[in-house]
Amino acid sequence: MRPGRYGIAGPPQVFLRRIHSGLVWNLQGVPDNPALIRQLQDLWGIDHLPQPHRARNYGAFQLLWIGPKSWLVFDRDAARPSEQAAALGIADFRDRIQAAGGALFDVSAGRVGWRVSGPRAQDLLASACALDLHPSVFRPDSCAQSLFGHVSALYHRLSEDDFAIHVARSFAVDVWEALCASAAQYGYEVVESGA
Repeated sequence: MRPGRYGIAGPPQVFLRRIHSGLVWNLQGVPDNPALIRQLQDLWGIDHLPQPHRARNYGAFQLLWIGPKSWLVFDRDAARPSEQAAALGIADFRDRIQAAGGALFDVSAGRVGWRVSGPRAQDLLASACALDLHPSVFRPDSCAQSLFGHVSALYHRLSEDDFAIHVARSFAVDVWEALCASAAQYGYEVVESGA
């Protein structure tokens, strides 16, 4: 859908923006493995891994917990072209993490994400998600996997009225159409894609 204003008349209550995630890796390992933490500290400045259902920023990288011994690592420099991946030393990262007892997989092509923000963003997401998204429970920098309708999704609360939702690329069209259909009742604006 093109950037613009949609749904009921009046000021938009929801803003939708495609996230360009850049490079994304699945990091696996034991969180209290000293050798793994030493390598992560050396590579990315990560002194400890996020606790269950939490996200944390480390300079150019953001980590989201996605399960026991598993995190998604987002390169926050979404402007960096994927062909520059070799310059980041991806193979070196993978080899060093593996030598420390962990694993690193490139999953950049597997997910699509959107930022859902505005005063009715929580209501929009709650309409298709069983998670308790109330800010007293799902605080900023909380993340969890659940469903959006019938599609598996990763939710991340960025701030009070700002969320990110990531789904498998194969379901992107279905989820986007469902987001727009549900947002129409509040009035929404599609914003130029960004980070």
